[in-house]
This record gives sequence, structure tokens and C-alpha cells, in this order.
Amino acid sequence: MSHAPSPASIGDYALISDCQTCALVRRDGSIDWYCPTRFDAPSIFARLLDPEGGHWSIRPVGAFTVERSYLADTMVLRTEFTTGRGRVALIDALAFEHGSRGHEIGLRVPQTLVRRVEAIEGEVELEIEFAPRIEYGMTVPLLERTDGGIVARGGPAELHLITNCASIEIDDFTVTGRQMVRLGESLDFALIYRQASGQDGWVAPEIDAGREIENTRLGWSSLVELHRTYDGPYLNQVRRSALVLQALTYGPTGAVIAAATTSLPEQEGGANNWDYRFVWLRDLSLTVRALWIAACPDEARRLFHWVARANGTQREDGQPVQIMYGVEGERDLTEHELDHLEGFHGSRPVRIGNDAWSQKQHDVLGEVVDAVYLMRDEPGMFDPVVARLVSTLADKAASSWREPDAGMWEARDRERHYLSSKVMCWVALDRAVKLASLLAPFANLTVWEAARDELRQAILDRGWSEKAGAYTGAFDSDHLDASVLLMPLVDFLPATDPRMRATIEVIARDLVKGGLVHRWAGDDNGFIICTYWLVECLARAGEIDRAVALFDRTTALANDLGLLAEEADPITGEQWGNFPQLFSHVGLINAAWSIGEAEQFPRQAS
Repeated sequence: MSHAPSPASIGDYALISDCQTCALVRRDGSIDWYCPTRFDAPSIFARLLDPEGGHWSIRPVGAFTVERSYLADTMVLRTEFTTGRGRVALIDALAFEHGSRGHEIGLRVPQTLVRRVEAIEGEVELEIEFAPRIEYGMTVPLLERTDGGIVARGGPAELHLITNCASIEIDDFTVTGRQMVRLGESLDFALIYRQASGQDGWVAPEIDAGREIENTRLGWSSLVELHRTYDGPYLNQVRRSALVLQALTYGPTGAVIAAATTSLPEQEGGANNWDYRFVWLRDLSLTVRALWIAACPDEARRLFHWVARANGTQREDGQPVQIMYGVEGERDLTEHELDHLEGFHGSRPVRIGNDAWSQKQHDVLGEVVDAVYLMRDEPGMFDPVVARLVSTLADKAASSWREPDAGMWEARDRERHYLSSKVMCWVALDRAVKLASLLAPFANLTVWEAARDELRQAILDRGWSEKAGAYTGAFDSDHLDASVLLMPLVDFLPATDPRMRATIEVIARDLVKGGLVHRWAGDDNGFIICTYWLVECLARAGEIDRAVALFDRTTALANDLGLLAEEADPITGEQWGNFPQLFSHVGLINAAWSIGEAEQFPRQAS
């Protein structure tokens, strides 16, 4: 147990989700991030990014200690506060609709955020602050008392706070209150969001907080019941990461976002602050693989079918494949800055949207085709739409692999001949060749085979640096880049290949600091998925003890709820970047599986 920290660090937050949007709850009971309706919608609470961005806190008066956990097999949060006079539990949930099960979970309309305080020992005085700030803090709503609580109206939103707390008052533009709860008593709160309609007289429905929490618990537990077949190592961590993947899934379409937040910095005070509430094709094959490992085949199918719909009919005019989309397939994700927000710990700018959507990244060709290849045995997978999509992407790989691009790290200075992009173009061609009999009449087998073989030789010749003694980040370069660790993971070369084995060791020597792999020399913090890639490479090379030690050290960076951000400080272990991060949890699942495979079928390093 520890006293609630101030100011917050990224690891102080918990995620709750209804598979349409999410909220982040700080260790001290403050909801500091919530975007109703969908993950990338404007926030009503954004204290995460600015002290005045809006929040909703429920916490004891005076000193207290905190312990927290998720209810078993759910994303329902339980925070236990202990004071000198008693103990209470705060339960937080984004409500599922009653009776829902699995990925068919229905969403309550209007959307409801439920909070319940239960006294479990002695008595505790609570302080409540409800300060909604609509549209990323740009609108301070008008607050009015109703029979059941408070209504807040401003801009496009209408918020109904329903509660049995008798002590709340409106203080300027904030609802405040103090309430004593004693053993056996409870306080209930439900926040209903609805679009402002311009019509008065809407009456909020009665909400039974206890029943909504139980329904939501059952909904999450039913997801886990469907996916209990994983029996490899690190079972608890894999299951928690699989739940995070579910929580980052937009239920209506099956799209999986990269992270729950925008603009959490890669380092304090830095400007590398990006909006990650979108869907990257770059993540696709690794995510599909993780969903299969975690025994979530339905979600893997839904994700790919969403990709096929989002792409539509591929253009054949030389235009690059779009690398990312909104959760409903939106293509225009134009980026802009919110100058009125000071950023997390003063880290500006705060960005909404992400201009990477217009970049050229050849690696996405391989990620999409590899995802199809991973699902090749699924009944009915290869309908004409999928066959045409895969063939078009393979054709693009054959015609464009010689061109530079922005690379998987989305460089914004200039395009280069990134090795990871070349390798993933090879993956697109290699998998398309293997699938050719299923792609008729769209297959161009002779073209693909010739391009695959030519590209492979170019990678072997121009990707290797004698000076570095390793495969490097770009053709004809001596600079290391951790992305080349993907080469064994996509079966371009085995981890035991002499040059690949040398590359693994050079990266382990030169890009690892504090037990974390950095993307390149001079990168600010360790990149968590790159570290899990090194775990996989070591496991595949037969270095099982090293792989296990690195896995354990990396996974220990997760917060007390098992959540991982994008990066971590190699000295302090503090997490940085958007949170929780899909790629990091995908990396955990895949690395755990690789360790299990290596332990079952040990490989001898050459």
C-alpha cells in the first residue's frame, strides 16, 4: 500500500472500458480522462492533459492509503481506501447492457459511467468533486440541480449525474460534496452522457449502480470464458493483456486502437506527443497473432474483416496504401494542436488527429497480407474481396519496394530505404506466393516470385553492415535499429542464422540500457515492444534463460494492474508514452508464447 501520489505519473492510472470508449482512473479515485461515445471523441474529463481539463474525483478526506485491482477477469476497477477510521471500496465501471455476452456485448444508450462506494470497515468521510469540461476543456458547462442529482449542459453534450449522495452542492462550475459512509452503507453515482438535443424535458432513467456493475462484471467474465484455451507460460499476464486488447477494441466494428490516450509524452517536457486513438495497419499481423495465441479467434476475424471494409477497393494508380484509420474506417485524420491545454506535466503540444495517416509506409503491405496468411485456414476466408485485396497489396509490394518511405517509426523529416519496410514487403510477396492457389483469378505468381527473390537478395546484400557487424536500420547504413529484430519473427531468417545471431547480440550490447531495448542509439527511453522482440529472438535462438530473464524484467515494469505504456525510463522504470499501449501488450503475449514454444522445443544457438 502507498499514499496516493501527486502529481500523477502515467503508471498511476487504471483503464476501464465498455468496448466503445474508455476512461482513465487515477490511483486516488479521480477520473482524469473520459471521451464519451467513442475512443477518439472529444473529452469531458481531461485533467490528464491539463489541471483545468476536467475531472471527477471521489476520495477520502485527509490521509489514506490505496490498494486496487480489477474484479477477476474483468475491466471493472476496485480501489480500496484505508484511513485511520475505516476502509471503503470504490468500484468503477463503464456499463455494459444487461444480459450481454462476448463480443456481442451491447452498449447502454445513453452511455453510462457507474461508480459505487461501499464501506467495509469503520467509517470514512469522502470528498467528491465533479468538474466536467466539455470538448477537451474548451467548454465549462452550466450546472443545474435535478430531483435525482445534477445536469450539466454545454456545447454538444448533456451530462446527467444521478446519485443518492445527499451532500453535493454546486459551487460555481463544480459539484462538490462531503459525505460520511459507515459500515454497511454505500454511495452510488451514475453519469449518463447524451448528445444535446435542444429539447428540454428528457428524464434520466433510474440506474441501479450495483446491478449495472454486476452486469458489466458478467459481460467481461463471459469474454474470458470464451477464451480460456491458452495454457502456456505467464498465464495471468497473458490473460490480462488479452483483456486490454478487448478493452481497446471498438465493439461496433472490431477495430483495435493503438492506445487509449493522446499526447502522453515519450519523455517529460518533450514534444513527441501523438494521438494514438486510431487503428494502425502496422499493428495488424502482430495483433492477429496475439489474439490467436490468447484464444480470441472471433476477435481476430472481426479485426481483419474491418480492415477489408476500411480499405475498400484498392486504387491501382500508384497511390500508397493508407496506413491507419478511425475506428469506423475514417480516412481523414488531419492533425491539429490544442493550444489551450498545457500537456501532461507541461509536455506540449497536445495533438488531436495524426498526420501519419498520409505517410507512405511500405511495411503495412506485409502486415495485412501476413494477417491473412495467419488466418488462412479459416472457413470462407478467401472470398473475392479478400483475394483481390491481398493480390493488390502483393502487386504494390512488387512495384514499390525499391522506393523509400517513412518507415514504421513514422519519421517526419525525410523518407529512407528502411530495412524493416523492405522485409515486410518481402513478407507480402512471400505470403502471397504461398496463398496464390487461393487468390485466383487475381494471383500474379510469376511476378511475385521474381520480386520476392530479388528483394530477398537486396536485403541480404544492402541491409548488412560489415562495420556494425549487424543488419541495420536502412540500406547501406551503419546505424542500428531495433526494428530488424522482426526478421526472425516473420521468418525472413532464423534467429540461429550466423548474421542474424550476430545482429541480435549487437543490439543486445549497443541498444539495451537498463534492461530495455532502445529503437536506435540516442532514443530517449526504452521501447517496450522492441524489448519483447528481443525476448522472442533470444527464445528462438535457444537462449531460453536470457529470454525468460528479460521477459520478467520487462513485464515487471507494468503498473500494479498489469498495464503497460509504450516506453519506460531505463533508470527509474517509470512509464512514458500513450497508455495503455496495444503494441506493448501484444508484445507481451507473443513473447510469452515464444518462450513456451522454446521451452517445449528448445533450439540450440549456433
